[in-house]
Amino acid sequence: MGIKAKDLITMEQLSVEEIENILQTAREMKNVLKRDIKKIPTLRGKAIINLFYEASTRTRTSFELAGKYMSADVINISTSTSSVVKGESLKDTGLTLEMMGADIVVIRHSMSGAPQMLGQYLRARVINAGDGFHEHPTQALLDMMTMKEHLGELKGLKVAIIGDILHSRVARSNIHGLTKMGAQVWLCGPPTLIPHGLEKLGVKVTYDINEALQDAQVVMMLRIQLERQKAGLFPTLREYSQLFGLNRERLQLAAKDCLVLHPGPMNRGIEISGEVADGLHSVINEQVTHGVAVRMALLYLMLGQKEEW
Repeated sequence: MGIKAKDLITMEQLSVEEIENILQTAREMKNVLKRDIKKIPTLRGKAIINLFYEASTRTRTSFELAGKYMSADVINISTSTSSVVKGESLKDTGLTLEMMGADIVVIRHSMSGAPQMLGQYLRARVINAGDGFHEHPTQALLDMMTMKEHLGELKGLKVAIIGDILHSRVARSNIHGLTKMGAQVWLCGPPTLIPHGLEKLGVKVTYDINEALQDAQVVMMLRIQLERQKAGLFPTLREYSQLFGLNRERLQLAAKDCLVLHPGPMNRGIEISGEVADGLHSVINEQVTHGVAVRMALLYLMLGQKEEW
């Protein structure tokens, strides 16, 4: 079984069975990354376009490596050097790429809904690599893979997601994915950075980091977006760090074998201390490896199998 829909836009669209299949396939792909020669012929002759309207290092590079490790032809398009700067629409850009033979378009865009709109115009498959403040499904999948590798089942885990929930597409995708898999998700941050009504999604909300951390088996710290401080959503970075930053003392409230995750890039000394980021509980570097494995799995499931959609 692959991905039922033509495109991967949200974690919301995936069933429990699809998520389990993606994660199991990613475990197999991880074995390829351990080889001296990281190359399999699965996607030979397929064309993958990385269309990034926002700057990215981890996501773009991991999609590029995932495609190349599977022998696909991968092209990266930076919008600052493309016809986009001349005013070309997203639709026209996508159709141009499709007419050139693109099989998959991986898109990151600052506007929520852009990947879904693009997918409606193209016969090629579309993968959302992050859209506005909406979702980032492949990040949630790699986070979930990291949890499963260390802790086994996701069902019943207490996962504390701490930081700027309001503007975080990573948080939204993890909320949809983890609650679907039976995890207990706690959200924590300043009241100005947590949207109202999230409890309807089956999560618990607290403004007390100690309550969120208590017995948590997974602690996911989110990057504090520094421009939010200029918008007056919290007083100072120092105060934010004192109230919501993760340090060694606070981490002792969590479960003994807890994992510390961060989608990156980190602001060391603000949302997370250096000693925690580099400590024994941190699996932040492992997340990067799992990012390549998950994206290899998705490309295989979306292109490597002959399916009707």
